[in-house]
Amino acid sequence: MLSHAPKALLFDLGGVLVDIDFSCALDAWAPYSALSPEDLRQRFRHDTPYERHERGEIPAAAYFGHLAQTLQLTASLEQIERGWNAIFVGEILQTRKRVEAMRGVLPCYAFTNTNASHMAAWSRLFPAVVGAFDRIFASHELGLRKPERAAFDRICDLTDTPAASILFFDDLAENVLAAEDAGLQGVLVKSPEDVAAALLALGYTLPSEAFRSS
Repeated sequence: MLSHAPKALLFDLGGVLVDIDFSCALDAWAPYSALSPEDLRQRFRHDTPYERHERGEIPAAAYFGHLAQTLQLTASLEQIERGWNAIFVGEILQTRKRVEAMRGVLPCYAFTNTNASHMAAWSRLFPAVVGAFDRIFASHELGLRKPERAAFDRICDLTDTPAASILFFDDLAENVLAAEDAGLQGVLVKSPEDVAAALLALGYTLPSEAFRSS
């Protein structure tokens, strides 16, 4: 619910600025597993080790070992990591250009649930996305992840911005609801048009040429 003009914008990355597809990881791991593709899909979960990895509580090697056991992979840790980083499909150009344009108006931050391996991969693949923000907050560096209330409280502290003055964009309803419970304004993003509509509703009209593909 948008109530008033924000003093800062906060964006999720995966699903908002970067297209991701976890089936690409499963496809990469399939040759190393005796499990069927369907069994791989059913066994791969954002489980407790996954969440601990995103908080930086366990290293990549430990998490990849967990994946090897859960998915019955004979792959090396390097091969598992290669599949792990295959999820990044491409940047969402329209939204990246909107962030770049809005950065001249308001501070623009990102908050992403991620891990060291993924962060290294998307930083290398999408330098323009990284460069679009004043600062990127990564869950494994904060030790907190969405939708935890403490994560949003920490972002407010680190940006020195009251919760009600932050407009948060995320593609997962549970994260948007958690942000709103923490006092932020939230926007559920299913397409770049949702970002544009929210900014327009607040009176931010930006030149259309800023969003043309290049």
